[in-house]
Amino acid sequence: MHTLSQLKSGELAGIQHLKLSENLTSFPLEILSLAESLEILDLSNNQLASLPEELAQLKNLKIIFASNNHFEMLPEVLGQCANLEMVGFKSNKINQVSENSLPPKLRWLILTDNHIEALPDALGERPRLQKLALAGNRLTHLPQTLAQSTNLELVRISANQLVECPDQLLGLPKLAWVAFSGNPFSQSDVKVQSVPEIQSSSFRLQQVLGQGASGVISKAVWNTDQVSFPDDIAVKVFKGEVTSDGYPEDELQACLKVGNHPNLVQSLAQVNEEGCLALIMNLIPSHYSNLGLPPCFQSCTRDNFAQGLALSIEQIDKIVLQMEGVFAHLHSKQVCHGDLYAHNTLFDEQANIIFGDFGAATMYHMLTKKQQEQIKQIELRALHHFIDDLLSICTEEDQNSSKFNLLKQKVIH
Repeated sequence: MHTLSQLKSGELAGIQHLKLSENLTSFPLEILSLAESLEILDLSNNQLASLPEELAQLKNLKIIFASNNHFEMLPEVLGQCANLEMVGFKSNKINQVSENSLPPKLRWLILTDNHIEALPDALGERPRLQKLALAGNRLTHLPQTLAQSTNLELVRISANQLVECPDQLLGLPKLAWVAFSGNPFSQSDVKVQSVPEIQSSSFRLQQVLGQGASGVISKAVWNTDQVSFPDDIAVKVFKGEVTSDGYPEDELQACLKVGNHPNLVQSLAQVNEEGCLALIMNLIPSHYSNLGLPPCFQSCTRDNFAQGLALSIEQIDKIVLQMEGVFAHLHSKQVCHGDLYAHNTLFDEQANIIFGDFGAATMYHMLTKKQQEQIKQIELRALHHFIDDLLSICTEEDQNSSKFNLLKQKVIH
């Protein structure tokens, strides 16, 4: 985090990444002094409602974030930024997106949690578009021109007002991760009761184990002796608001519909009280660790891995076999996970995996047979990317093995 005083004093001359959060109500024109170097500008968590035309002077700007501000329209000056690739205006009050606001090199657009009812046709005319996050808006339809978005790989359209399944997306050649729950077209009458409901007073939360867009996972202990449940439990308490992936209630329902599988986090019970929605799960043993790291700005949609991590082809083959089993189980239940990634996978030294995070999961039993098959094919691409990413960290001595080549062929086909 930087300060306005640092900027005005000239202390930040030559920096590439500027982050200012000081309840700004206007754009500090001193930022323009960084035009030769600035590539990433983060103005999130301020009081901004507009950007000046002078922003276009930032000729090297590639990424701009302005989440949690007061914008009511996506600023048109963004479209004049020749090298701008990533635009993030999450959680504003945006109700208008004009074609002039979309930069020519746009790769990654985040407009989650706004008031948008329609998008311009020009969105489908940005050939580099790879990632599109639109959850939590008021969209009733998507531009038909998105059928031209042949490089689009990840889409989030959950928690909108879409009345029809957007078929223009389903045939895209590179689409691999999609979430669409919480729309009229994906509404389900199915209320899954695969686990019992219990009171939140039954347990006590302890240390936080992790948190994501939709909630916080904590270790917990029972307040009274339990015969029906194991002693070691974790509890995910869902956040009440819409997330980048959709509504917490949809995540819970998809998770329960999937049921149990040896390589999935096992659900034990649910809490469904006023002000408290939670899922009680088996506590994952401490010797499991994250297989991957989330995508970065450069990789956009593809996972990263801890520096130095290398797996033998035997380990990779075992992990892939387990994930293929998870994939088959999910789709036998007509649930698309939407986020099939190594960073949502835990593994141990024996290459046993536990897969989780159903924030982007969507039930799709209400779609036509053709649409269901297309959804499955989309997620199959994600599985192939998962395999390909693992092969990228295969030990050097195993890269000419027959198993490596077989897995590589699976990815190609």
